[in-house]
Amino acid sequence: MITSLKLGERREAMSFKERLESGKFVVVVELQPPKGNNLTELFENAEPLRGRVDAINIPELQNAIMRLGSLSVCTLLKGKGIESIFNLSCGDRNRLALQSELLNASALGVQNILLLQGDPPSIGDHFEAQAVFDLDVMGLLGAAKRLQEGYDLMGNDLQGKPQFYVGAQINAAAKGHVLDLEVMDIEKKIRAGADFFFTHSIYDVNLFESFTKKVAQFKVPIIAGITLLKSVGMARYINKHVEGASIPDL
Repeated sequence: MITSLKLGERREAMSFKERLESGKFVVVVELQPPKGNNLTELFENAEPLRGRVDAINIPELQNAIMRLGSLSVCTLLKGKGIESIFNLSCGDRNRLALQSELLNASALGVQNILLLQGDPPSIGDHFEAQAVFDLDVMGLLGAAKRLQEGYDLMGNDLQGKPQFYVGAQINAAAKGHVLDLEVMDIEKKIRAGADFFFTHSIYDVNLFESFTKKVAQFKVPIIAGITLLKSVGMARYINKHVEGASIPDL
């Protein structure tokens, strides 16, 4: 099932999960946390989106740039009655910290989570930082699934069972044998516990059409990603540095 973006209209009162699972049109907007603790601008940008989007996606150290963490922003947005999606990546924490952060999210009432592989520190503003990648994204999906079953990755019992609505990212720009591998990867992620998917930003309609035909067999919701290009330089940067993004005619 493929859903896509339509901005401006008022949304009926449904949760992000309810809307996706009912097959309705879904709108998600991404807002970047600040590089610091001043959230004034983010809240000013979030307020006009109230009632017009189904959730706000909050990245976690996107492009390995040090910023305020995703979970704190999601928690504050929840306090304002705005639904959000907490991002958690493998690159910056070991399996102990990843599981603990998932429990933190549950304790704070943040249910929507997007689990990501993460970016290597070498491309960011702290290039001497050490990457972790103790788990890959498949392992992180498995960890979230185990926690929801009431156990940690070592099989130890939990006090309570956290519940999440789990998303993962997929590459809709894949083609040829890479597309076949991507379809296999999607199936593995579904088995590992993914409830929905975001695609990387889409710029080639023909590639996306081929992708949608390949994944029509899956019943898990897929949200198509769009990034507005501000300049040719931005487009070139995305082509060079953003995995899964392919901008034609550059």
